[in-house]
Amino acid sequence: MFHTGWALLCVLSGLVGYGLGRRGEGERGDGATFATLHLAAMAAPYLRAGLARDSARRVVRHLRALVGTAGLAVTSTDQLLAFEGTWEQPGEEHVRDLLGHVHGMLAGGRPHLVAGDELFCEADDCAIRSAVMVPLTVDGRVIGALAAYDEHVSAAVVRATAEVGKWASGQLELAELDATRRRALSAETRALRAQISPHFVCNSLATIASFTRTDPDRARELLLDFADFARHALRRAGDFTTLSDELTCVDRYLLLERARFGEKLRFVVDVVPEVLPVPVPFLCLQPIVENAITHGIRRGGGAGEVNVVVRDVGDEVHITVEDDGTGMDPERVREMLDGEPPSGDMGGIGLANVDVRLRQIYGEEYGLVIDTAPGEGTTVRMRVPKTRPSHD
Repeated sequence: MFHTGWALLCVLSGLVGYGLGRRGEGERGDGATFATLHLAAMAAPYLRAGLARDSARRVVRHLRALVGTAGLAVTSTDQLLAFEGTWEQPGEEHVRDLLGHVHGMLAGGRPHLVAGDELFCEADDCAIRSAVMVPLTVDGRVIGALAAYDEHVSAAVVRATAEVGKWASGQLELAELDATRRRALSAETRALRAQISPHFVCNSLATIASFTRTDPDRARELLLDFADFARHALRRAGDFTTLSDELTCVDRYLLLERARFGEKLRFVVDVVPEVLPVPVPFLCLQPIVENAITHGIRRGGGAGEVNVVVRDVGDEVHITVEDDGTGMDPERVREMLDGEPPSGDMGGIGLANVDVRLRQIYGEEYGLVIDTAPGEGTTVRMRVPKTRPSHD
């Protein structure tokens, strides 16, 4: 498991008495603790990129400073990724020897001390006299190793290397979690694209077709609106877009729906221009508006009003989608957000999808807030920070 909070502080502070402690008692205390935490802060972003050759080359000097040895190697299970030391890059024989000891350590997953004849070297003046290998693990799997080299590997060096290995493993596990989270969010977005209501697509095309003879110009305009909507909803893009683009998608969607229902469907979009460039999760607003029409307006005979209000509130943007339709049972809403909509309820699936993605991206406090009751319409509130999360 990875270290967080106080556990992480204890691991790093413990290095003051191990690797960094080699500098002498006079440097211990607050100064040494600060130096340790500073080095850890410098190393962490590279480790959070995962265990690869480029990230290993960038992080190895910080890890060597934490351990406090003459040399440090970072390996995967089968190759040397990076080396930093007071002598030049290890030769082919040393690399082969290093990987042999790493392979011997993989089965047990424990630190392995190597000294004397166990270290391959034909040069009499070689500075490599002893080494300690510690595993780098993610979710219990050994994915690589740290190998600390010195003229004499003491018990303190072994402890320091082991602690740095544990901390580095924690950062690598966080990197794996980040990657898993990004894959999950990408899958959610692809799923939401796939859930664009086929009924909406078919009905929109049928509506456009109905105007081709009676009002060709209107049919052409609606076809362009449909193309704009499809281009936004189905494009290959990142997980974020601008609020301006998202509102454009909503506008095209509402124009197509109004072409079906005529003047019975009214909608108002009220937005302050300052928030238009704010980054928002892709397809976060259109599914909410679609839900308002599906559950509120259509089930009321196609008559009603949808209001989209966007406000600038300090460090956040507050978005409200309100309809005066038939409303929903609060228990039904709870089931939707729990991912249990009735079969074929695409509006509910979209609503749950948006709620999950908001919580995953910004935190649990940023989920959807829904006020509704049968016969009283529905109001959906969403908060979005103005700045895109750094981990995305």
